[in-house]
Order: sequence, then structure tokens, then C-alpha cells
Amino acid sequence: MDLQYDQVADAIYIKIGSGSVIESDELSPGIIIDYNDDGKIVAIEILNFSSRNIDLNKIITLKEEELISQVSSM
Repeated sequence: MDLQYDQVADAIYIKIGSGSVIESDELSPGIIIDYNDDGKIVAIEILNFSSRNIDLNKIITLKEEELISQVSSM
């Protein structure tokens, strides 16, 4: 898992898979899931990060399937 934060955009990008992003889907407002050509999740982008109640310490310990579930409820 690789985390990148863009302070100007106030967005966090969580890379969890490999391959190029072929498709993106907005799971909920400001929560974007990126998929590779096999339909597997490559990354999750969370916009307006500082205004959300997200514990990064918890996020980094989650498995992929837990991460999607957790992010979808934000």
C-alpha cells in the first residue's frame, strides 16, 4: 500500500494494486475507485480529505476488502 497526499487538492491517493488505471468509478461523492484492465482495484482517491473523519492509522492496517467497505461508509 502506498499513500500520497496532495495538500493543494486536499486529496489522498491510496495505491493498493498494480497495473494501469483503465476505469474509475465514484463510489460516493469524493470517493473514487480506480480499476485496472482485469477489473481489480488499483487505487482509492479520497477528495476533501481534511474535512472527513478518517483515521489513517486504521486505514493502513486494513485488508483490501475491509478498506473498500470502510471507505464506502465515509
